[in-house]
Amino acid sequence: MRHSDQKGEFEQKMIDVRRVARVVAGGRRFSFRVAVVAGNRKGDVGVGIGKAGDTATAIEKAFRHAKKKMIKVKLTKDFSISHETEAKFASSRLILKPSPKGQGLIAGSSVRTVVELAGIKNITSKIFSRSKNKINNA
Repeated sequence: MRHSDQKGEFEQKMIDVRRVARVVAGGRRFSFRVAVVAGNRKGDVGVGIGKAGDTATAIEKAFRHAKKKMIKVKLTKDFSISHETEAKFASSRLILKPSPKGQGLIAGSSVRTVVELAGIKNITSKIFSRSKNKINNA
């Protein structure tokens, strides 16, 4: 009852699905790693990772992790951010700039998904890393 209400509140999008393996005595055991972005388009957004034997369970775990790691983004009245922000995580570097009203969402890769689900409508972003790692970029 309460669980389904919570799930309906947030939207989720998958940004990455990978089949990973660990080597055991009989050969390789495969599992799936899924990265999910969850948000309510009102300023709350989170990124989560889940790993399981099948994709459905991995997605569920990733969604729970994303809800647990949720952050609040302060939005201006025209659904932008208040000032320019630089971020670095591992080898990924990116800049987020507020853009004038009506210019729209200019972002690529997994950054676009995170910004969309946060509810930001007017923003410009640029990824400066040479890394294509979607999880680090998100």
